[in-house]
Amino acid sequence: MSPIALTRAQCRELDRRAIDDFGISGLVLMENAGRGCVDVLERLGIDGPVVILCGKGNNAGDGFVIARHLEIRGHECRVLLLSPPEELRGDAATNFAILKKTSVPIIDVATQRAGASARLSLSNAPPPRQMQDARWLLDALLGTGAQGDPRPPFDTAIDWINARQTNTLALAVDVPSGLDCDTGQPAAPTVRADHTCTFAAMKTGFTQPAAKPYTGTIHVCDIGVPPRLIEEVAKRTL
Repeated sequence: MSPIALTRAQCRELDRRAIDDFGISGLVLMENAGRGCVDVLERLGIDGPVVILCGKGNNAGDGFVIARHLEIRGHECRVLLLSPPEELRGDAATNFAILKKTSVPIIDVATQRAGASARLSLSNAPPPRQMQDARWLLDALLGTGAQGDPRPPFDTAIDWINARQTNTLALAVDVPSGLDCDTGQPAAPTVRADHTCTFAAMKTGFTQPAAKPYTGTIHVCDIGVPPRLIEEVAKRTL
């Protein structure tokens, strides 16, 4: 039997129903997602620094949770923030506020490189030195809601990930940034991940042959959503 696969719209509906109908807060879902990614990383092996590249949506929030749990478990990690902290909202902002109270280094790459008024000029910039010794690079830039070609500065960050050294592995959080989770078609550019931790269920686009070079090995992480709800949402055309 083929695993359940959800579209972008079904993923949104799953989150909505988990929150509204089951009373599972968005923070709980995000916490479970981040912790699940760390579980996978530990199974795969963490033998060097983990660098997490974060955008500003819920995908970034997952990245902040990952960083916190890596620190809790004694792993060296750092966060590279590609969007201004003041643009974070909701659960992502909450988890960023928590992360700031930990000892995890947070590098505001856009402001550091380009200045607050010219963040988009990161184009063609070399990777930050904080990435150079990474054993793992985590893509927490864009989530399932993203469509079309990634815009600056995310396109540059994707290029940084793809230009990694041969001894550095990449893991995508939920979906490789640039990959359309419905069609499986890559944008220009798209993260080429060695592993993808996707949440609750597969994404329909992952089943397409064009997606395989970008997803790598796919791990479906349980985020606390009852199986019955996933099955109900998967049967709905949205």
